[in-house]
Amino acid sequence: HSSSAQTSDVLWAFAFVFLVFFAASLCTMARRSPDSDGLRWVIAAGAAVLTAGAGVYFGFDFALASAASDLSPAAAQALNILSLKLYLPVGAGAVIFGVGAGLMIVRGSLLPSWLGWLAIVVGVITMATGILGLAVFVLWAALTSIMLFRRTAKLPATDKVEVPALAT
Repeated sequence: HSSSAQTSDVLWAFAFVFLVFFAASLCTMARRSPDSDGLRWVIAAGAAVLTAGAGVYFGFDFALASAASDLSPAAAQALNILSLKLYLPVGAGAVIFGVGAGLMIVRGSLLPSWLGWLAIVVGVITMATGILGLAVFVLWAALTSIMLFRRTAKLPATDKVEVPALAT
């Protein structure tokens, strides 16, 4: 089963790479709402912690799947424990991201406030339930990205700020 485990780990890693781009779009949306401007840094930090934690979490599983036959039983057991139990960085990032995104959505006006409250709950659930919470997190992100796309497509383009030329 090593090739299927490796494939799964790589796909999860790609999913978290796209989470960073999703977080960037949420941060861009936060710029439109002055009440939630500071929260975009919380969202970015949460996405970074979540992605780094997921990289470590799925990286241990990938290492175990790719080199299981070359490891001593003690080393394989250690990697197995790490690949199953090193979830706290992922959970911490989920709470930071979920609370930051949730508060930003609740304070802003581009997305419905229930979606923000749901983000806070999903962040906490992801910390409390482990890897199963990531499935709920993925569903929330998919729903939010669809709603964000539909809402921002209807918004008028923002005026570009002209930077004055330096006097010579």
